Amino acid sequence: MLPAPHLFPMGDQALIIEFGDRVDPVLSARIAMLAQRLRESLPIGVLDIVPAYSTLALHYDPAAVGSGTSPYEALAEIIGNWLQTQSAETSAAGRLVEIPVCYGGTFGEDLEALAILRNLSVEQVIAIHSGTDYHVHMLGFVPGFAYLGGLDARLATPRRDSPRPRVPAGSVGIGGEQTGVYPLDTPGGWQIIGRTPLQLFTPDASPPSLLNAGDVVRFVPISAQEFESQSKAAQ
Repeated sequence: MLPAPHLFPMGDQALIIEFGDRVDPVLSARIAMLAQRLRESLPIGVLDIVPAYSTLALHYDPAAVGSGTSPYEALAEIIGNWLQTQSAETSAAGRLVEIPVCYGGTFGEDLEALAILRNLSVEQVIAIHSGTDYHVHMLGFVPGFAYLGGLDARLATPRRDSPRPRVPAGSVGIGGEQTGVYPLDTPGGWQIIGRTPLQLFTPDASPPSLLNAGDVVRFVPISAQEFESQSKAAQ
């Protein structure tokens, strides 16, 4: 059973709806679904809706929310009443997105070390990583970076002791019990096991991020030749 939501302010321009304190795919699926419904019937004054592991943040314009009481209290009453009308269903809110990945070599320089650490062969790591469907819990860290839950426990590996100053865009990594794809060139400490030719964040696109909370991700192994071919096609 999902916990009852708790509402509280974050500063004077954001309202937080907290549904618990755990990382749970059922919980984050419900949060993603509620975020989608709120976007479809956007309350007056709400500027942005940001789902996370166990919370939903509503950023709002205080002057547009209402008068007669504090903007936060007015919005909290609207959202509280709206939540009471929502069912507890947790049907999938997103899409299935397949992401091609070239594993190992210059694209995944931590793959062999990770395989040795986990007492697996490189082929086993690739088979396990690409044989699982992952749930997008939330976006964060940098624009378009999706935190993916559902990593097989056999692959769970701590982050590197020393983060790299630059991880190329498209790099697929493992950090603890999660996996993810770096959408931009950025510093990072996750274990890099491959790279995708897909562009995960395009500022001028609508929406700009390929992945969103509630989506399901499936990694598809490709060769280095396929990587180069798909990279050229995407340019």
